Amino acid sequence: MANLTRYEPFREIDDMFRGLMLQPVRLDGQVPEIKIDVKESDGSYIIHANIPGVKKEDITVNVDGNMVSISAAVKEEKEEKKGERVVRSERYHGSMSRAFTLDHDVDNMAANAKYTDGVLELTLPKKIASRQGKIVVQ
Repeated sequence: MANLTRYEPFREIDDMFRGLMLQPVRLDGQVPEIKIDVKESDGSYIIHANIPGVKKEDITVNVDGNMVSISAAVKEEKEEKKGERVVRSERYHGSMSRAFTLDHDVDNMAANAKYTDGVLELTLPKKIASRQGKIVVQ
């Protein structure tokens, strides 16, 4: 009896391009992403976002009510030399972003952002809700 094998028409194409590095990848082989920690206290949120290898000028933080978005432009260049001759040169230019919602709206005017050693620290005070309801006439 003959053995049956599954035919995969694109496997040959994948094998052909595998050595050419034509796929959009990071130099270390990982997709860039922003990892975050969110801590909540009575009056504010404290967020730590790991964004290594990025200049603080390339980071953008937007807050709209309780929606927070963090984005960063990533630029990486790597060059290998043997003596005076360049053997390989790779560049990566792209962006990474992360968006999430919080339980309470954020007071944009009192928000604070600090970037040190690849970690973005956001202090986002909770917006004090305005009281709604009836006013008792005296």
